[in-house]
Amino acid sequence: MELPEAKQKFIEAWGKLGSEWGINRTMAQVHALLLITPGELSTEEIMAELSISRGNANMTLRDLMGWGLVEKKHRAGERKEYFFADKDTWNIARQVAKERRKRELDPVLKVLNELTEVKGDAKNPEYATFHKSITDINKLAKNVDRTLETMLKAEESWFWGSILKVFK
Repeated sequence: MELPEAKQKFIEAWGKLGSEWGINRTMAQVHALLLITPGELSTEEIMAELSISRGNANMTLRDLMGWGLVEKKHRAGERKEYFFADKDTWNIARQVAKERRKRELDPVLKVLNELTEVKGDAKNPEYATFHKSITDINKLAKNVDRTLETMLKAEESWFWGSILKVFK
């Protein structure tokens, strides 16, 4: 397989993986393209490489910047904007975890904390089942949150070493 074919295959695979994780396919493909590009790309270059519209490219780049996965760069004497992605996979994983935590886990934790305060008769099977389910889910969500917090603060080698110890 030659490099151009391999690059295209990676972009397609990253796009498919992103869509399976609930991320827009085009967003994942633009990120993939920027990951495997040594320098920066302009919006026009991204549009041409992926055959997407200007509106789609602009919206996607804005979303990627919102996730903290892509940065914008200006070149002296040019009006064009250029974009690049951090190539460090550990930084990428931490940034995605941080954003998903903020967008998904934090709101769920807030609701679960409210629901654990619901009062009722412990002898009522409906209340007892509700309370146990909510309490158990809340405990699990808090454990996930603590694990993410550890990951976000950790250095890569320490984190993976700790995970591997769990499985020994």
